[in-house]
Amino acid sequence: MKLPLIIINTLLLPLTPYLITFLLLLLFLEQLSYLKKKRTLPGPSLVLPFLGNAVSLVRNPTRFWDFQSSLAASSGLSANYIVGKFILFIRDTSLSHKVFANVRPDAFTLVGHPFGKKLFGQHNLIYMTGQEHKDLRRRIAPNFTPKALATYTALQQIIILQHMKNWVGLASRTKNAIALRFLVREMNLHTSQTVFMGPYLALEARERFKSDYNFFNVGLMKLPVDLPGTAFRNARLAVARLVETLAGCAKQSRAKMEAEKQEPTCLIDFWMQETVKELKAGGGDISDVELGAHLFDFLFAAQDASTSSLLWAVALLDSHPEVLAKVREEVAGVWEPESDELITAEQLARMRYTHAVAREVVRYRAPATMVPHIAAVDFPLTETYTVPKGTIVFPSAYESCFQGFTEPERFDPDRFSEERQEDRVYKKNYLAFGAGAHQCVGQRYALNHLVLFIAMFATLLDFKRHRTDGCDDIMFVPTICPKDDCKVFLSMRCRRFPALTLQ
Repeated sequence: MKLPLIIINTLLLPLTPYLITFLLLLLFLEQLSYLKKKRTLPGPSLVLPFLGNAVSLVRNPTRFWDFQSSLAASSGLSANYIVGKFILFIRDTSLSHKVFANVRPDAFTLVGHPFGKKLFGQHNLIYMTGQEHKDLRRRIAPNFTPKALATYTALQQIIILQHMKNWVGLASRTKNAIALRFLVREMNLHTSQTVFMGPYLALEARERFKSDYNFFNVGLMKLPVDLPGTAFRNARLAVARLVETLAGCAKQSRAKMEAEKQEPTCLIDFWMQETVKELKAGGGDISDVELGAHLFDFLFAAQDASTSSLLWAVALLDSHPEVLAKVREEVAGVWEPESDELITAEQLARMRYTHAVAREVVRYRAPATMVPHIAAVDFPLTETYTVPKGTIVFPSAYESCFQGFTEPERFDPDRFSEERQEDRVYKKNYLAFGAGAHQCVGQRYALNHLVLFIAMFATLLDFKRHRTDGCDDIMFVPTICPKDDCKVFLSMRCRRFPALTLQ
């Protein structure tokens, strides 16, 4: 025991003043670096060493981003510091477009999440730029043709109906309001698995898939501590397993499409059908692992953003009964549930008001509120401010959707009517699906899913929100949803549920 004490007394104690001085110097230099990058932008004058304001961001993301938005009210920009990273929040629409229009190696790179590359891997679509990105989007385009969308629409309806039946059963057993968030998320995961991977994902694999996706979702909202047992490490490993599973699905689909005379039954089939044609014509190939990574990108985009929109649709229809009544009237004139017929693509197109409701839901509560980018170089964003290299930039799609539009704070589906056409008049402000080269490639699929859900939910079910103080406040999970997880009382509205089949 004496020897360690002797070492401490003779070696370490004399160095203590120097170590403290060195530590204080590092802290001073960190503050100096932050203030130099911040310049005159609104933002905290001092930040905690290394962590910055990460704790407040993780504890209450809504309050954190509301604060950043309020700081940016006059200049369109605000600054902060998170886990050793200088961040820039963009509220001004024109400045957001400037970022979206300059996604390239010598300007900005899209990251999707502040620590996305560690989570999503290197093969993800969101990290591609230039010709490689254009080629991939060209290959993806056949996945969202009218024929492909019609195939997905049939699958979507059957799964939506199956889950709505389960929800009504759950509500009748509990006699209480049920929280829709996890139920809708499970429905969407089921939908995505079926629409994207079809018959190639076995039941056992679906259960593992659900578990791994939950690990991923939890890790998204945690600090990036990549150590064994941490949520972030669990998420990263889960993504690797998910990509491996999806790569296996791609391999099976490729073999089926190579056999020819096989009609596509899911998204990966449409993709592989075109890939096989391109290979026969002498085009380039794409590995199963890369396909798996891109499928995961689709899954992430479809799963969480769609869950957010469906929950807000329920909340907003409940709080706007006049809108709900018009939706029910329109759907009744187009589709009769007791006909046991699927809603066709032609019938879906005739639901114009319901489409307007869906677009307004997405505008009013843009699910992916921000689209993180990293400045690859010092970039002159305005005449007076240059974004320092390495800055994480957050263009706010949410804030842009409340700029320009007539009475933007009001939920008003009629703004998307043929008479007003605010989707065209204020097109630059409607950033819910992004803009530029990385604009959401599956937005027609996403809107179709939302329209189908609204039409079926409003027609087949009676529902009433379990209203409490703050129940409709925004919660980040990581997309946004009602704070109470959208609790509702549910019951059947129709005399019987339709018997929908693919036949």
